[in-house]
Amino acid sequence: MKTKSRLFLLLFLVITTSCKEKQIKTQPLQKINVYEVNSKTVPIYEVFVGQVFGQKDIPIRARVEGFLEGINFTEGSNVKKGDLLYTIDPDPFREAVVAKQSMVAQANTIVTQKESDLKRVKPLAEIDALSKRELDMAQAQRDASISSLEAANADLKIALINLSYTKIASPIDGIIGRTLAREGEFVGKNPNPVILNTVSDINTIRVQFFLSENEYLKIAKEYSKNSSQQEREKKSDIQLILSDGSLFEERGKIDFIDRNIDTSTGTILVQATFQNPDKIIRPGQFARVKIKVKDVKGALIVPQKCLMELQGQYSVLVVNEQNKVETIQVEVGEKIPGFVIVKSGLKNGDRVVLEGLQKARPGNEIIPVVTDYKSQETKQ
Repeated sequence: MKTKSRLFLLLFLVITTSCKEKQIKTQPLQKINVYEVNSKTVPIYEVFVGQVFGQKDIPIRARVEGFLEGINFTEGSNVKKGDLLYTIDPDPFREAVVAKQSMVAQANTIVTQKESDLKRVKPLAEIDALSKRELDMAQAQRDASISSLEAANADLKIALINLSYTKIASPIDGIIGRTLAREGEFVGKNPNPVILNTVSDINTIRVQFFLSENEYLKIAKEYSKNSSQQEREKKSDIQLILSDGSLFEERGKIDFIDRNIDTSTGTILVQATFQNPDKIIRPGQFARVKIKVKDVKGALIVPQKCLMELQGQYSVLVVNEQNKVETIQVEVGEKIPGFVIVKSGLKNGDRVVLEGLQKARPGNEIIPVVTDYKSQETKQ
């Protein structure tokens, strides 16, 4: 009886296993998205953080001391060269001008007197009625009076200049900022405001950023390989990434590289200029400068999401000609937004598993669906 029970149980297990094998064999193949690798020329970019300056950022200074009498502009508005911006109480400087004019008049009187004395002494000295010493003294007094007159005129000129400094005009066309002093404040001497404002010309902007010594050498060597000026200008095309991640529509060019590496930081200052016709970019903003370093010709790229890393070794899942998945070891190179250049391990036309890495196990047969892949990072 026990033998029959065992035979029945064994027969049941065989039938059940056979049914499961049939179910596995009849399971449909899965569709999995793959990325087809094709060689192309890939631009390599570097991104650096920079700060924005106007083409001209002119500080408006109080060049004389005094109480601020008037503010003749609207903060944040456009101003023209020569527009009156500030007035400082001119009364003390007018009085100084009057005093200097009086000294000039006095010096003129003395010159006239000494000239007259010299004219009387000369004829007498010629007939030896007076000594040569008296003639020399009269000549010296006349010359000294002329020097005093010149000094008085110089003092008057300085007084007039100081009086003119009580009216502060815009030195350029541009946008004026927030005033740092208000009417009634004493200005022109620390700790009181000396710099009252800044006027900026932002039709063109300057973006300054720093390169490390290694970055500078890499870029400089790549640029020096271009024999033609046209190619160099093309390569010096620079983009500006704004703080919201968008690309500024105007492209710029490098127009200044500092003469030396800063020994304290190991970096070199670089400046690029951009046209700013809509005046969207303002001084003080931080932006990222995007520079094309080189073009890699015949590069094979795969999406970064396809890579699998284990102890510093990279691999991808590739679908072979029999539509079976296999693991391929690869050597990676430069990274670009959303992708990475594969230096070895893949060839043109290979199909790399893009999505469903957990389902596409090595040895499994699948239905590959070639899919175009666009990374979100490439939109910048």
